[in-house]
Amino acid sequence: MLVVEDDLDNRQLIEIYLKRKFRISVCDSEDSFYCQLQKNKFDIFLVDISLRGPKDGLQLVKELRLTDEYTNVPIVCISAHVFPKDRQNAFDAGVDEFVARPVRNELMLKYIIDAYTSKTGNEIL
Repeated sequence: MLVVEDDLDNRQLIEIYLKRKFRISVCDSEDSFYCQLQKNKFDIFLVDISLRGPKDGLQLVKELRLTDEYTNVPIVCISAHVFPKDRQNAFDAGVDEFVARPVRNELMLKYIIDAYTSKTGNEIL
């Protein structure tokens, strides 16, 4: 799983919790995102839609969806932007699940597992 989160505290909390179930790689910017994609292949993404820099998380999601390799890979977005328009923009960009902050870890994990299972047909043990 690639976690795309620019806030250090949030990134560390997500990583600590999710590494119990997943092999986690993290990135904090557009540049580190592209670097990770060159080095590794990922089977699921957790993307913050508000990233600092020229591209936000939704732009990165759109780019992923345009590649053959990641067209059908599950993508879960996480955001403190929870207005209906924010949710719709995320789904329009290509995310499979939208997690609103603040979120309990168990609920975030459920969204991730649901997205993975529905998109791939495989179960996460």
